[in-house]
Amino acid sequence: MKYLIIGLGNIGADYVETRHNIGFDVVDVFVNKHGGRFSNDRLADVAEVKYKGRTLVVIKPTTYMNLSGKAMKYWMDKEKIAVENTLVIVDDLAFPLDVLKIRGNGSDAGHNGLKSIQECIGTSNYPRIRFGIGNNFARGKQVDFVLGRWKDDEIPMVNKKIQSCCEIIECFVTLGLDRTMNLFNQLKFTL
Repeated sequence: MKYLIIGLGNIGADYVETRHNIGFDVVDVFVNKHGGRFSNDRLADVAEVKYKGRTLVVIKPTTYMNLSGKAMKYWMDKEKIAVENTLVIVDDLAFPLDVLKIRGNGSDAGHNGLKSIQECIGTSNYPRIRFGIGNNFARGKQVDFVLGRWKDDEIPMVNKKIQSCCEIIECFVTLGLDRTMNLFNQLKFTL
């Protein structure tokens, strides 16, 4: 069984540890946990890890967020991975910081990375982890908030949720989407 795990983010030092790059941060921790290493390849930094008899191809698109779908489609085709065996990790303004949601489909909700994916793979029916980043910003300051770095008091919660995302990925590839949603969607994270 082969899976494609896609962490969304933007390349470059300006975007490191920003809210918008949480997908990159999650897959970095996941790959490190499983002894893998990223190397630069076509349209993405790519790592391959093994987990309980499954092969996970993990990518961080190097296309910038608004062209993420191009990298996802390329690696789905190259590795011959069906859409139901993909999992996208994305930042989400619609949820507070203490929430993670796993979904099997949904709209792009104005997120350029998800919009690109939907356009490139031709469907909105693909599994995703929506990592709540909150929406504590003044009117007109959404871009600054999303591209901003985490506040010091947010970091413990972010790190706790990153660990849970690693567990979600493991659960997804072993138990499937429905069981994973049942196990994790009701969680409220506390410190």
